[in-house]
Amino acid sequence: MVNRVYWQSRAEQAWLERPVLWLTGVRRVGKTTLTRSLQDVVYFDCELPRVRRLIEEDPEGFLEQAGGNRLILDEVHRVEQPSELLKIAADHFPNLRVLATGSSTLGASHRFRDTLAGRKRHLHLAPVLFSELEVFGADLKTRMYHGGLPENLISEGFPEKDFVEWMDAFWARDIQELFRLEKRTAFMRLLELLLTQSGQLCELSSLTSVCGASRQTLSNYLGVLEATGAVHVLRPFFKNPQKEIVSMPKVYGFDTGFVCHARGWRDLRHEDYGGLWEHLVLDELRAHFEPEQLFYWRDKRKREMDFVLARRGAAPVVIECKWKLKSGQENHFSAFQSSYPNARLILVSTDGEQPYLNKKRAYIETGLSFLKEAVELAG
Repeated sequence: MVNRVYWQSRAEQAWLERPVLWLTGVRRVGKTTLTRSLQDVVYFDCELPRVRRLIEEDPEGFLEQAGGNRLILDEVHRVEQPSELLKIAADHFPNLRVLATGSSTLGASHRFRDTLAGRKRHLHLAPVLFSELEVFGADLKTRMYHGGLPENLISEGFPEKDFVEWMDAFWARDIQELFRLEKRTAFMRLLELLLTQSGQLCELSSLTSVCGASRQTLSNYLGVLEATGAVHVLRPFFKNPQKEIVSMPKVYGFDTGFVCHARGWRDLRHEDYGGLWEHLVLDELRAHFEPEQLFYWRDKRKREMDFVLARRGAAPVVIECKWKLKSGQENHFSAFQSSYPNARLILVSTDGEQPYLNKKRAYIETGLSFLKEAVELAG
């Protein structure tokens, strides 16, 4: 079993802050493996009917008899009233620490009637990060092509059948059980289109005829996809609505392997690496910073910066992604800085020199594991 040390430490820190840790992540991303790797835990799989009966018949008695002070409730959304169970644990068992796993944000589905405000921390487990490649014995290009679900990453060949099976299970288990949607064709078509167009601006009105659903329906579906972590939605960063894009989001697929599969790629060409590298940088940023702090920037002259990290009380940090530094692509940082003079730039590349930082620019070599430190220096 591979120990994902970064995520283990995040879980331990969360338990120091709140009694309940809500761990989300897409199917097969490794939630169960992570929970079992934590020290001194008592594990329960809520997919088992016997476990569900014990919880639903007497939740207080179950918590009293569970044993130990660190309790894992895997797939807790299978329980009839999961939020009630977690609320009892937080309010009436002060020495108990609970880690509950699920497929969506709390409150996004009909199963959860309480978001446990003030009682929980939320941790979203990402596909394998750049900084974790060594422990999985994988290289960067394999991570891009196979994606970051652990089983897919270490697969000897391109795991096409696994991608197809995942999509079927995602609809049947995550979507139907949690959200009770009816139009499978429209919903799955939207997901496939978003994966194909991953990293681009998303105008839902242009997808209505292809999906066979209204714009409002597609907007609802996009909210479900975001809540389950199947896509990442970035909103635009702006101060001047007359000059900057203010409403249209950019949507990224959750995993580069699924992006490659949706696009029908059976080998990676040189021109494919830049966009996939951008996806990996976003994964790292989401692992270290709150998703609500991440934006993109684009003005009405179509000048664009990949990511903007906007934190309260700090100057915006712009992160620009380039597969190769000498790619010849125009850098629009000066246009951004004209509107935000205190902004700082981090340029993330695979072939830079040793990290170099001044008031305007940071060059980071392939070690994306240093990205958080570079942001702190730049900001």
